[in-house]
Amino acid sequence: MTVVTLGPEGTYSHRAASAVSDDIVFRESVTSIVEAVGEGTYPRGVVPIENSIEGSVTESLDAMGEHDVAVLREIITPIRHALLAQSEEFDMVASHSQALAQCRTYLDENHPDVQLEAVASTARGVEDARSDSSIAAIGHPANAGENLSVLAEDIQDRTSNATRFFVLGPAADRERAGGKSTLIIYPNTDYPGLLLELLESFATRDINLTRIESRPSGERLGDYIFHVDIAAGLYEERTKQAIEEIEEIASAGWVKQLGSYDVEHVV
Repeated sequence: MTVVTLGPEGTYSHRAASAVSDDIVFRESVTSIVEAVGEGTYPRGVVPIENSIEGSVTESLDAMGEHDVAVLREIITPIRHALLAQSEEFDMVASHSQALAQCRTYLDENHPDVQLEAVASTARGVEDARSDSSIAAIGHPANAGENLSVLAEDIQDRTSNATRFFVLGPAADRERAGGKSTLIIYPNTDYPGLLLELLESFATRDINLTRIESRPSGERLGDYIFHVDIAAGLYEERTKQAIEEIEEIASAGWVKQLGSYDVEHVV
């Protein structure tokens, strides 16, 4: 089964996708990955959802709201950042914006004068560093070799750094069984107590929310879409009841059930 994820080869997304299949192809944006899965170009996609330091990956959330896909698995992988370069002398550090942010303290303290350049992926930064001695990269230490050396390891601000990835499939493959579920809720209305009503639909049924995130709907200023992860399966009666209640509250908008899934840890 072919899996599409962020490329080029060597990204953390690539490491997560390797737990799904050996047949991996690459795209350079999350939106194009979600779109490709939704349109049926590829049967599976792997996208980053949340990092333990920098929080949610908003491009992933927005793309899942726009395209018809299902969440089939959650993969959590530890993030080990290393500084890679041809030598100790460089003028720029190139990496994905999330990686740069996750290593902010190290860079400020050890390389305060170098330029920081956000590129499409950590692997893209590694490629740039291989071809240009004035550029250093941030990536997994396994990306060293050829003409790149590891100048420093574990440079992330916190040792507990980890990223959640979603394995996506077409909406027809959505599962109702699993320990967690993801919903996207667009109320298309606003009044005092709206969010409380939505949350009470879960709380009164003893359903734990593991994440809630609001994103602009794009329809008008102050109008939001809510991304919700819950510790319950869609097959459970309490979840069905909660969703029925939420659909009534959001009757002017919509509720998208992305599916139920289990969590897998990949080193």
